[in-house]
Amino acid sequence: MAEQMIPLHVEHLPEGYYLATSEAIPGLVAQGRTVTETLEIARDVARRLLEARAERGEASEALPIAERFEMPLVVGS
Repeated sequence: MAEQMIPLHVEHLPEGYYLATSEAIPGLVAQGRTVTETLEIARDVARRLLEARAERGEASEALPIAERFEMPLVVGS
């Protein structure tokens, strides 16, 4: 599977966890203790959901990665 870009919504929950969801891939929900952990879980969930959709012959709403794009860099203190 080629690399694809999936827009994520990441939210810091009051309980201290992070929650990631995506409108582009229904069912993508990931929760972790850190942003990094949450993104790793989201990547795994997205991969599995995209594979399942491909097996059923459904189209993906993920976008191919452009030559250039903006992305926030999260750095701990």
